[in-house]
Amino acid sequence: MSAERYEFGEVTVDVTERRVTRLGQAVALPPKAHDLLVCLVRRAGHLVSKRELLDAVWPDAFVEEGILAVQVSALRKALGDDRESARYIQTVAKTGYRFVAKLRATENGAPVRPAAQPATSAELHELVGRARLKLLSVRRQELPDAVAGFEAAITLDATYAPAHAGLALARCVQAELRLLPPAEAYPLARASALRALAMEADSADAIAALGAVMFLSEWNWIGAERSLQRALEINPGHTQARLLYGHLLDTQGRLDDGLAMKLMALETDPFSPSVHLAIALSCWNQRRYDEMIRWASKTLDLDPGHGLAREFLAGAYWKLGDFDRHMEENLKHAANHGVPPEALEPMRRAYAESGRAGVVRLALDHAASHPRGFPDAQLALFYGELGDLDAALRHLERAIEARDPCLVDLAVAPQWDLLRADPRFALCLTGMGLRS
Repeated sequence: MSAERYEFGEVTVDVTERRVTRLGQAVALPPKAHDLLVCLVRRAGHLVSKRELLDAVWPDAFVEEGILAVQVSALRKALGDDRESARYIQTVAKTGYRFVAKLRATENGAPVRPAAQPATSAELHELVGRARLKLLSVRRQELPDAVAGFEAAITLDATYAPAHAGLALARCVQAELRLLPPAEAYPLARASALRALAMEADSADAIAALGAVMFLSEWNWIGAERSLQRALEINPGHTQARLLYGHLLDTQGRLDDGLAMKLMALETDPFSPSVHLAIALSCWNQRRYDEMIRWASKTLDLDPGHGLAREFLAGAYWKLGDFDRHMEENLKHAANHGVPPEALEPMRRAYAESGRAGVVRLALDHAASHPRGFPDAQLALFYGELGDLDAALRHLERAIEARDPCLVDLAVAPQWDLLRADPRFALCLTGMGLRS
């Protein structure tokens, strides 16, 4: 394992061995003071906010900002520094700290590239701009690159609010597309949004991301609406805020208002696949399946490889009772995602022998042997199709406990119509704060 060691002034910090020496003599540092020093040294030349330091050094505890001043004072005393001269650690009033000494970094005894210089605003704008384009594509294969782009911008400048805000929105989309467990993605999204807001209180991106967390994860319908309205007050043309607000209006049964909000997003962003797909979702909730097919097809015209658009098409054909077209779209979707033809053969055979019910039973058999293969919400729908309402509602209740983000549409989405007549379904809606 390569060693990580830094030298500055008369001090050497051996991160690997958790050892600090000054003029060759060991310096006794409390564990948290040592961690704070390493955090600052690794970001040498950059402002590190108080929030970032608290999150890095005390990740699992709530502590007051005042602890930072205490630890920094102890560090300065141990290293022979002071606030007035600030040879090593500079205080940035009301914001954070910056390590300002020139580093002589070594790795296994050999010099390595010195700490990076602060990024230019052009570099940051380019990184965040590219990441936003990938985020707005709403494609599973593009999301990792979007996250990496925002994280790269944060590495260059941890105080750049748009990068933190963009990362927050990307985490929300990761949860919606099941690229990251919602229980992991949404806390990360909230933390990134709050960091951005601490740096830039009027960041529409950050406020929209916070609204997305309240909407999709916390089911705080009122708080989410206020946040999204605030984001649109700051930036009336914010595409993601308009789409999120339109979706929120849909879930509350305000279907015409939701569609109108999404059509406003189309006016400002007419070539965005995510906007066309959002309009297709409104048509789905309104049971206008032919219109849904039209908008999902427009999405595919803009982006022929868009997996979600293909799933939407399959869903529309399912509700229209055209199971042959439904099956065709599902097979195309699987093939586009690299599923080999031989792996699809059991599905083809089940459909040929028993139709749609045979495919559902095959999926449930697979789920029984691969418990993590399907989320509970999907299993609830499968059991509902087969008429096993007890099993369907049992899985639905589990999905609600896990706060599956797809359930925000529970009150309006047609895929749940098979369960609506059961009194237990109404109880599920009540528990979520939704009305039938």
